[in-house]
Amino acid sequence: MYSTFWRALAAALLLIGVGTALALSSSPQPEDYTFELVDREVRQGSGATLTVRLVDTRTGKVVPNATLFISRLDMSPHNMSAMSAPVEPVPDTLPGYYRFETDLVMEGGWALTLVANVPGVSGAVQSRLVLQAVP
Repeated sequence: MYSTFWRALAAALLLIGVGTALALSSSPQPEDYTFELVDREVRQGSGATLTVRLVDTRTGKVVPNATLFISRLDMSPHNMSAMSAPVEPVPDTLPGYYRFETDLVMEGGWALTLVANVPGVSGAVQSRLVLQAVP
């Protein structure tokens, strides 16, 4: 009688453990998201607009309502990380798309580093995007 009880209890605990593991593994992780540049080439000069989208790589859908923090825009792709530019967020009308204005004082490669908090995800999503400033 006791052995049947203990076997049933062990099976129930095993099912609870498997269910918990599946629930934890299916919760979104920061690595499930990526930033993408809408345009990899941007006109060099003042008032340049950069547009990025945040994508859930599991579904391919853009992610609205993320809180973005701009870490840096610099020319590190040309080993000139000291050459940086200020970046200002500007409103966008498309959910999941995020726009920024900057002054790209030189043509060439620029790296935009972004960090975002996504609702329902513990941890920050980070990306480094490389774009080209063209004349």
